[in-house]
Amino acid sequence: MKGMKISAIFLSACMVLSSCGNLNNTAKGSMIGAGSGAAIGTLIGTLAANNKGKGAGIGAAVGVAVGTGIGALIGKKMDKAKAAAEQVENAQVETVTDNNGLEAVKVTFDSGILFKTGSSTLSSDATASLAKFASTVLNVNKDMDVAIKGYTDNQGWKNSTAEQSVQKNITLSQQRAGSVSNYLKQCGVDASQIKSVEGLGEADPVADNSTASGREQNRRVEVYLYASAAMIQAAQSQVGN
Repeated sequence: MKGMKISAIFLSACMVLSSCGNLNNTAKGSMIGAGSGAAIGTLIGTLAANNKGKGAGIGAAVGVAVGTGIGALIGKKMDKAKAAAEQVENAQVETVTDNNGLEAVKVTFDSGILFKTGSSTLSSDATASLAKFASTVLNVNKDMDVAIKGYTDNQGWKNSTAEQSVQKNITLSQQRAGSVSNYLKQCGVDASQIKSVEGLGEADPVADNSTASGREQNRRVEVYLYASAAMIQAAQSQVGN
């Protein structure tokens, strides 16, 4: 019987996910919050965490069931944030799911635009894009938490062993993520809004490292916007009223 219940939840989650292709965040938020509630939300979060890192490790630990109304309210806000981010030059924007099963926004900046090879110094094009991103997205959505993740390709470093190259790539990706974080704060983003800044090196490639174009895609900085505990609590209050 227990196995049948788990299977039913899994199938319900799959139906929710497969039917979301043409829906905006508000509609998907409602669907995620409906049906099996927290159980489906947890499963969706797990699936997202295993999808090449999309949504992995983001989401306030609120420990509450995410209902239909909460998902819809937060989804509506994420719709607006995503639309604003899509107006930022050099930003690739997509919807992901956080660890609470809620909609979140993922913004990817190509490190080929942000940095010169082997450097963590922001280019002039990068500072222009990040300044607009800060002013039109982050500073307008202060109730959204932010996670910044830096990545590299898997190319080795001159005169370094494979193990040393892996560590150097982690260090470089951390420095690049830190450069993005620091510049966003210079643009007025509150330091308390940025919850994590990570360098993950060669981990979670999004393209084939055996090609030049693939390596370029893997050299990237990702910025996630997701519902803070305060946003979730505010949505709960609205639904309760």
